[in-house]
Parts: sequence; structure tokens; C-alpha cells
Amino acid sequence: MGDVMSEPVRTRPFAPFEWMLSTRYLRARRKEGFISVIAGFSFLGIMLGVATLIIVMAVMNGFRAELLGKILGLNGHLLIQPLESPLTDWQAVADRVNKVPGVRLAAPVVDGQALASSPFNASGVLVRGIRSADLDNITSIAKNIKQGSLEGFDEGQGVAIGRRLADQLSIHAGDNITLVAPRGAVTPIGTMPRIKPYRVAAVFEIGMSEYDATMVFMPLAEAQAYFNRPNDVTAIEIYTVNPDRIDQYRKAVTEAAGRPIYLVDWRQRNATFFNALQVERNVMFLILTLIVLVAALNIISGLIMLVKDKGGDIAILRTMGASQGAIMRVFLITGAAIGVVGTLTGLVVGLVVCLNIESIRQFLSWLTNTELFSPELYFLSRLPAEIDVGETVAVVVMALTLSFLATLYPSWRAARLDPVEALRYE
Repeated sequence: MGDVMSEPVRTRPFAPFEWMLSTRYLRARRKEGFISVIAGFSFLGIMLGVATLIIVMAVMNGFRAELLGKILGLNGHLLIQPLESPLTDWQAVADRVNKVPGVRLAAPVVDGQALASSPFNASGVLVRGIRSADLDNITSIAKNIKQGSLEGFDEGQGVAIGRRLADQLSIHAGDNITLVAPRGAVTPIGTMPRIKPYRVAAVFEIGMSEYDATMVFMPLAEAQAYFNRPNDVTAIEIYTVNPDRIDQYRKAVTEAAGRPIYLVDWRQRNATFFNALQVERNVMFLILTLIVLVAALNIISGLIMLVKDKGGDIAILRTMGASQGAIMRVFLITGAAIGVVGTLTGLVVGLVVCLNIESIRQFLSWLTNTELFSPELYFLSRLPAEIDVGETVAVVVMALTLSFLATLYPSWRAARLDPVEALRYE
């Protein structure tokens, strides 16, 4: 008799019957299809929220990295400008700075504005005089020559121009381009503009429309003569090994210069640009997090309706000996399953889109017959996406946490349900 009346065996937490009930509640039967529809929409909401967050953050990271690479690939990380007296000792200063540890290149430059014209068109340009050896070391130019070559750049009177400028003026390597500078020779009737034709030695394409449409590189000696700076340069551009450690190089460069100079680093030159990008990124993250939050609230509403619908089941399970904890875990598993599967699917969708973003952009451009992501507006000729592992993990953890928190209240409600009250209205 003692054997028959033995104590009931308590099942361990997350026992197979709890998982079985949860999966049954996720699969709707014909008469209660609405619950499963809500579960489906909750899943879709979380999936789209996570995928959108990952894609947008990756594209914004790609933007920053591409723009940083393009801007710092052409402009130096530090710029030496003269104080008190002109940079007539530029040769010695550049040689001394070149020996500073961490400095990759110190390039003296002469900058000036001019009007570039051809028989077909004209456009305002920024002319930069630079030595051939220095230009060869600026990889964003040297490795992206599309026509002609930079060989013998110092000897001749050839210039290197951007691809967009060449297209605008309808010229190719080997053709002539006429440069008109407003300040030329001084005559009795005033300053005459300087007009001089140059042969286009090379055409480069960096991929940043602003530079490809406005930059003209000229041999340093020729630029000094053209802009009336016989023994002088405008500035010395310094390229370092690591632009993020620019503060460490400032002191050493100032000492190596050995003369009064004014130093400007890349952060000061592009401060507004990169600050705007950072603010945009943070705001987008907050806005898109709300999508995931809304999806998590969907889980709450779906589970509360499920608890109401399954009141009778819960009461019968409780009278058959199921503990409050078991009931709570059943609904926890149901809600968390939607969140986990939705988040992981969103992660996969997000990564797949990021890895094929340029193909997707081209397909959508073809489908809508419009130019999405115009290079003139965004400075870049392709849509970049760079996945940051830490950021992606943070998105996944946040989505899983929100999904889990969303299941707590409905599960607690289910566990607290009084079997007697529930059965009375069945």
C-alpha cells in the first residue's frame, strides 16, 4: 500500500514535457490560428529589426572607413604651414621630418586654384605641385592610374588629372589641357592672368568624386614657376604610419622641423565631417533599437493572449501536479523561442545583405531605373559595408535580452493563474 501512495516524483526544470508544450503552443491549430499569426509577426519584427540594425551600422562603418581612407590617402595626416617666414627652407625641413619614427612621407606641396579648360568645356580645379618621388609614394594616386603613366613626371611639363575631370573636359591622356591662374605676370596695366597649356600625362581615379573632379597634380618646380613661388612651398604634407596615433607624432614633428611652424592634423581639418557622421550613427542606432523594442512588445501581447486562451489547459496542468515554475518555464520557452530564432535569422539576413550590398544596390537601381546612392552626393563610387564584430554582437545580445525580458511578465501571469478560477469559467 505504501508503494501505491508514494510521493509524486518532481520533474527537473526544463523537462521534456515543458519543451513539448511550448512547441505545441507555437504551432497553432485551426481554431486558434490567431495566436500563431501574432507569434509570426513578432518573429518577423525581431528579425527585421536585428537585420536592419546590422546593415545600417555596417554601412555607416563602411562610410567612415572609406571616407577616412580616401581623405587621408590623398591629404596628409599632419600639415606643416609656415609661421613668421615663408617655407624657403622646405627641402631641409622635409628631410628632417622624414627621419621622425612613424612618419611615412613628408611631401612639400604648392597649392593653388586655377581654371582648367579644353576645347569642349571648362572647370575650376585645385592644382597641387608635388615631387615625382612623393607622388609615387601616395598609393591612392600611384596605384589608381587609369590612363598614361607617372614616369618622368618631374622632367616633363605633364600633369595628372582625375577621371571625372577628364570626362567633364572630354580629354584623355596625351591631350592638352589649358590652365588659367588669376594671378600671373604684373604689367603696367595690372596683373594679367597666367594662361598655359599642359599635356595630360596621366588620368587617375581614386573613387571619391570630389577629388576625381577637381584635383590636378603638377611637377613641384613647374607649380612654383606657375604660381610665382620660386623658392617657396605652400605647406608640407606629412603621412604617418597610424593616423589614430597622431598626437604622439605632433611633438616629434615640431622638434624635427627646427623652425616656427603651424601644425594642423587631419581631425582638425575634417572635424565637422567626422563629428556629423558619429552623431548620425548614434542616432540611427537609437532609432533602429526602437524597432526591436516594438517587436519585443509584440511578444508580450502575443503571450498574454496565449495565456488567456490556454487558461483551461494551465488549470488542468496545475491540478495534475504541474508546479508554478513549470508553467512559467513553458511560456518562457515559447516567448524566448520567438526571440532567439528571430534574432539569429536577423543576424544571418543582415550578414548576407552586408556581404552583397553593392550587388543589391545595382539590382535595385536597375529595377527602379533610378540611380541609388549617387557618387556626386555621397563622394564614393560604390556602397561600402564594414561589419564590426563587437557592434554586431552587441545588437544580438540586446535583441536577445529584450526578447527574454518581454516573456517574463506573461509567464509570471500564467504561473500565478488560479486553477479554480480558470476552470470555473471554462
